[in-house]
Amino acid sequence: MIFRSLLLLLVLAPMAMGVPAQASAQERRDHERARAALEAGQIRPLSDLLAEVERRFRGRVIEADLERDDTQWLYELKILPPNGRIFIVELDAATGALVRSRGPVQERVPGEAQPRQPLR
Repeated sequence: MIFRSLLLLLVLAPMAMGVPAQASAQERRDHERARAALEAGQIRPLSDLLAEVERRFRGRVIEADLERDDTQWLYELKILPPNGRIFIVELDAATGALVRSRGPVQERVPGEAQPRQPLR
């Protein structure tokens, strides 16, 4: 019984230790691909699009992901509006155009003031 437990531990330990290494290697590759796309002018800087999104929609961006679709780069942004019901917008990363949205999207009305952001 002890022998079987030790054998199982020896088999599973390397697999458990390998998962974070694979994940960080994948994250590194994703980061490098995104940086190359930005330098090649295939995508706009996220900071530019964040400013536009927070002017257009009510709420704050709480998460941003860059993904490669078959034909284009997409930014997927999760936005937390004042009512607390998160919605998601997907933007063409090259143009900033809205591709699709999910959830209770809250757009600002023309002339609506954007709330001031607290100092960090």
